[in-house]
Order: sequence, then C-alpha cells, then structure tokens
Amino acid sequence: MQARGKIFDDISQLMTNAMGVAQGAREEAETAMKSMMDRWLADRDFVTREEFDAVRAMAQKAREENEALKARIEALEK
Repeated sequence: MQARGKIFDDISQLMTNAMGVAQGAREEAETAMKSMMDRWLADRDFVTREEFDAVRAMAQKAREENEALKARIEALEK
C-alpha cells in the first residue's frame, strides 16, 4: 500500500514541477513579447505619454498667452 502512496506522491510532485515550468515559460514569453513591442515602438518614433502631455501643456500655455496678447493689443488700439 505504501508503494501506491509513493507513486501518487511522485505524480503529484511531477505535476507541481510541470506547473512551475509552465509558469516560468509564460513569464519568459511575456517578457520577450514586451521587449519586442518596446523595440518596435521605439523604431516607429512614437512619443511617450509623458512627452505628449508635456507638449500639450506647452501648446495650451502658448494659446493662453496668445489670447492675452491679442486682448492687450485690442485694448491698446482703442
């Protein structure tokens, strides 16, 4: 009877190890895919969200300054 329990313990250990290997392979595949996507995006000269937000803020400030100068010119012309 103990031999039967040993077999089940061995099978259980093999399954646990197989799941660990599968998990490791999944993580490695995810890392490789992310790295490949990062390289692809970098090659396309896409901007990061931070860069986009910074330029958008600069454009908004420039618009506001233009509106203020326009109002000032109109007031001076009167």
